[in-house]
Amino acid sequence: MHSIKKIGQRFWYITPISETDRPILGMVVGDRKTLMIDAGNSEKHAHYFLEELSKRQVPNPDIVVLTHWHWDHIFGLEALRETVSISSDKTRKEMEKLIPLSWSDEAIDVRVKEGTEIEFCAKAIKNEYIDHRDIKIVLPDLTFEKQVEIDLGGITCIVQHVGGDHAADSVVVYIQEEKILFLGDCIYPDIFSEKENYTINETLLLLDKLETFDAETYILSHQRAISKEEFNQEAAMLRTIAKYTDTYSGNKQEIIDEYKKYVNRELTEDEMLTIDDFVNGYKG
Repeated sequence: MHSIKKIGQRFWYITPISETDRPILGMVVGDRKTLMIDAGNSEKHAHYFLEELSKRQVPNPDIVVLTHWHWDHIFGLEALRETVSISSDKTRKEMEKLIPLSWSDEAIDVRVKEGTEIEFCAKAIKNEYIDHRDIKIVLPDLTFEKQVEIDLGGITCIVQHVGGDHAADSVVVYIQEEKILFLGDCIYPDIFSEKENYTINETLLLLDKLETFDAETYILSHQRAISKEEFNQEAAMLRTIAKYTDTYSGNKQEIIDEYKKYVNRELTEDEMLTIDDFVNGYKG
């Protein structure tokens, strides 16, 4: 079940749902313009968010920013035809590749067998689109290469390309006056390779970029809002495991042993999964 939450004076968001892979959607309310972050995984997803915000006297968006090209963040764009859409140029190019695809069960199943789609996404699409599968890929109106700054009136959004293993086109949205950094999926591993993975260089480059923002709250699209302290803990874990992966040439047991010494306790499930992901992505 979704919840609508507010942070600070000008930022609203809807909580995610894992069964149908609905990510967090955000709304930044300025004095002159309103900006939505991500379009949702379906028209129903986008409409539900807008209807709930309307009950709270939040206006419909003038602008929508896409954080990256994955289906769950863009399929709802059909519901936002009256809204100016913005993405990185890389995101638009990836979205163009989706236009010829069929989204029938049969077509999706073929792509899973071919390895061009993953089972998790296939199942989520089928669960989200039970009644009909009339999916239209709507391309963004405007694109940028590295960064764009948007003044909404009393609040500024800085949209910056950061990349990362999850999607090379990933951008973040920094809501400057509220000190909120909307991460999208950028900090997650690559889930489309044969084995889910992090790579050392991409992870460290990404963290260097994210740590330049003066943020107090961080939004991860498929989890929840976290504090600066929690983000710093996550970043420290990723940096440390990346370092040990390099030091021990991707040897899983040696990385586990060294990280256990570092934290002086048994490892959590999340830490073990992260070690697996770095081992999978180690290129030597």
